[in-house]
Amino acid sequence: MIVIGGNFAGLSAALQIARTRRQVLVIDAGKPRNRFAEASHGVLGHDGRSPEQIAQIGREQLLAYPTAHFVEGKAIRTERQQDESFLVELESGIRYQSQRIILAIGVVDHLPEIPGLAERWGKTVNQCPYCHGYELAGVSWGVLYTGEASLHQVKLMLDWSDNVILFSNGSDHLSADIRTDLESHGITIESTPVESLVGEGESLSGVKLKDQRTIPIKALFVITQSSIASPLVSQLGCELEDEAFGPMIKTSNLKETTTAGVFAAGDVARPFANATLAAADGVLAGIFAHQSLVVSSNPYHR
Repeated sequence: MIVIGGNFAGLSAALQIARTRRQVLVIDAGKPRNRFAEASHGVLGHDGRSPEQIAQIGREQLLAYPTAHFVEGKAIRTERQQDESFLVELESGIRYQSQRIILAIGVVDHLPEIPGLAERWGKTVNQCPYCHGYELAGVSWGVLYTGEASLHQVKLMLDWSDNVILFSNGSDHLSADIRTDLESHGITIESTPVESLVGEGESLSGVKLKDQRTIPIKALFVITQSSIASPLVSQLGCELEDEAFGPMIKTSNLKETTTAGVFAAGDVARPFANATLAAADGVLAGIFAHQSLVVSSNPYHR
């Protein structure tokens, strides 16, 4: 079996398959979504470890099984063969064949084009307060408005910071009722468009506005849109569905895509991104991909 993507979801899927004593190959391009974060938090048993350290532990544990294999490389092409198996070709030209494929390819975040934001991503600029909020708590926080979800997010911030500012970035989508509601919770609204983020190195000291004022904050949270940056999904004919933050692969509750024999797990196949949930998703994909090789029907399918 082939698992494409070797981060939390892919390694978890492969581990389940290896424990069935079947051959499993993980193909990984080495660019996980969480590579910008210094640490993963809220991951039971690994709280505070770097994503790379957790993945390295996972690879070592996986490769302790004799039927497990790991290859560094980018899968660029896949197609179904006449015998219903799948051919996967790497950028290097190497090809592999398998009866089942699990896509754990992740997604790519599209950051707002604001100077100073990208280099602080995963450090003092983040998306998830549950993942990174505790370490930044007790200082002034900002939320950059990118859509309706930001209005939900900004209220959550009050459990981490007593000074929360919503930067609407010139948006005209904040009605008078919305403004009144946010202000009643003690949230400050700054309407002037953002020019850049300022601070020494990866630290954040403030948000510079178009009118040249600088609003002091130490942390900024931004909800991004994401996309699936791989041609494999369309090549395999997997159906997508639109979610609030971008497209994802449509799967059944067994983690099988609309293409028979192809399964998907992790951020590419679930609307809520979280390291633990990605790993759990991979467990399901690995288990049910294996079961699809053994039984013709599954009582859990619906």
